[in-house]
Amino acid sequence: MHLRAKRLYKLALSPVLLLLSFLSTGAWAEEAQRWQMNMSPGVTEVGAEIYGLHMIVFWICVVIGIVTFGAMFYSVFAHRKSKGVKPATFHESTAIEIAWTVVPFIILIVMAFPATTTLLKVYDFEDSDLDILVTGYQWKWKYEYIDEAGDNVVFFSNLRTGKTEIYNEDDKGEHYLLEVDEPLVLPVNKKVRFLVTANDVIHAWWVPALAVKKDAIPGFINEAWSRPLETGVYRGQCAELCGRDHGYMPIVVNVVEEDEYNAWLADKKSKAAEIKALMDKQFTLDEQMAAGKPVYDQYCAACHGLNGEGGVGKAIAGSPIATGEMAKHLDVSINGVPGSAMQAFGAQLNDVDMAAVVTYQRNAFGNNMGDIVQPIDVYNFKQGQ
Repeated sequence: MHLRAKRLYKLALSPVLLLLSFLSTGAWAEEAQRWQMNMSPGVTEVGAEIYGLHMIVFWICVVIGIVTFGAMFYSVFAHRKSKGVKPATFHESTAIEIAWTVVPFIILIVMAFPATTTLLKVYDFEDSDLDILVTGYQWKWKYEYIDEAGDNVVFFSNLRTGKTEIYNEDDKGEHYLLEVDEPLVLPVNKKVRFLVTANDVIHAWWVPALAVKKDAIPGFINEAWSRPLETGVYRGQCAELCGRDHGYMPIVVNVVEEDEYNAWLADKKSKAAEIKALMDKQFTLDEQMAAGKPVYDQYCAACHGLNGEGGVGKAIAGSPIATGEMAKHLDVSINGVPGSAMQAFGAQLNDVDMAAVVTYQRNAFGNNMGDIVQPIDVYNFKQGQ
């Protein structure tokens, strides 16, 4: 087939396929699916309104397209030169001018009323039952449940998909690149206000089922809210191109009954209290090595190698940082290295885990420095910065 004909064929076929996809929306689940072309109504009242508004505008556009192109194709066919039709000689028509000015104006008014009503609801951040600060990092999310008493729950949510799946060494899991180690947990039928920001570059917190998509910008706090009406697990992703691992920072939200949420929150606060109590404990070298290894495997091995051999990052084995001054080692681990792939882990790891992993790095992989870092040492270093 001639190249130009092929292009015309594709242009003619794509709207047909798109229309067929919209006609099949009734069979879709409420949560967005892979390769889905249309929006999803989600599990919130506002999400359903946005979806309904979207479909109304879509069908109005379909009718306008049919009428416009139908009139055009009819005119071309019925008044073609081969039939001996002579072109009209009029230059303007007042009635037509008024019609194609008034009719679009009425259509816009019809669409503007429900759109304005829905937008007012989207930007109504008042009277929330729960406030959560969402902070984007390269490449993970930090969640902080804001408590009026100051007893906040804070944790990071990291990609759980293994490197073996990413590099095609194992079969892809059901939720490939859409699974995390710590999901965000919300109570059902409660209004949740999200305060969205970023620590490094621009990210975007996007969960289609919750009708939330908000940019996370360093130095700014954007607001969004959602009231999920159904329990379940809802997945999203960073929707802003934020760096080489942009596709590796998924979002998982677990909406549960209020009793289950309260139990989860109490457990989180209990664990935070346990970590706080450990701040005064003096650990042995063996205890810190045992505690530091899983922290290293989770947060450090991807860049520095499972055996400290290096890779994306520099080697830990024999490193001048891991075998040098303790203060320099703590500074790099806590504050990172600007302009490099070495992130600042001071906010990502609590003082207990930070002390353990620094101890592990200074004594594993043949470094054998004999140093023991205690949680209070990390705390004092942070205070002295």
